[in-house]
Amino acid sequence: MTDTVQKLGYLAGATRFRRIGEKLQAEGDKMYSERGIDFKASWFATYYTLLKSTGPLTMQDIAAGIGFTHITVKNIVRELQDHGLVKITANPGDARSKHVMLTAKGKTLYAKLEPIWQSISKALQQLMTGGHPDLINAMSRIERDIELKPLPDRIREVDQYQAVSVVDFKPSLKKHFYELAGNWLLHMLNGKLEKEDEFVLKNPEQAYLDKGGFVFFAIYKNKVVGCVALKRLSEDSFEFCKLYINPEVRKLGIATKLIERCITRCRENNANALWLQTTNELKEAHKLYYKLGFEDRKAPKEMDVLKRTQKIMRIQLV
Repeated sequence: MTDTVQKLGYLAGATRFRRIGEKLQAEGDKMYSERGIDFKASWFATYYTLLKSTGPLTMQDIAAGIGFTHITVKNIVRELQDHGLVKITANPGDARSKHVMLTAKGKTLYAKLEPIWQSISKALQQLMTGGHPDLINAMSRIERDIELKPLPDRIREVDQYQAVSVVDFKPSLKKHFYELAGNWLLHMLNGKLEKEDEFVLKNPEQAYLDKGGFVFFAIYKNKVVGCVALKRLSEDSFEFCKLYINPEVRKLGIATKLIERCITRCRENNANALWLQTTNELKEAHKLYYKLGFEDRKAPKEMDVLKRTQKIMRIQLV
């Protein structure tokens, strides 16, 4: 039978996480039962939090500590109470909440659970690192990124991102290269361009295309909102430069899309490296470059280093 969930790919990502979790919990419950221990895998995080606490905790304390919803923790605590592992008392500091702590039975149970947890940890390590040696850190990144930017925000960005197209240079777009990158550089350099800037901004065909390079433009809502040039340094390396995005649309991921086009074009040309020059002031740009895989390097001999350049970066493509 075809697995519909697997065929859905990323769309069923949360479903697959849940399915894996349910399978692991079911198998964990079976293992506890086979060893005669009255414990459920779904209790683990709540029980362990109470075990390591130096005093009673509220439901909210537990929920915040393990990242579960309040109602989920409440249901687990009730199950633990039904099995005599925790006791619930009034909270003298807040009549709206209750204190939860392990009973003597709950504390004693740890002696039986601890050696089993060691075996479980080793087994899960083998399982989770079989195809990806850094799965735990990958899961941590996913959790962190969801907190920083919730899924609804990401969906809105994706919709906008997909509305952005990247096109190659054509004569009718030439004026936008100077309007975007030129005006930005004039402002950044207090109205005085370096000699190379003056030439390439007004003559992108001769500066880039005629020498085996490329120029790309980003189009959003029928308006040119960004540009970047891909300068050929050698037979197998390029440098991207004159990257500029209209400030009004800088949160749409357009810079990423332009750089990714540069990387793709480099690979299409069998290049093994893509370089860039930047200044120390552009901190946000540096974060993006590092995220995409660029690393700090010394300038190659074929690069014409600008006077204002303070940092050289490279991404290795092969």
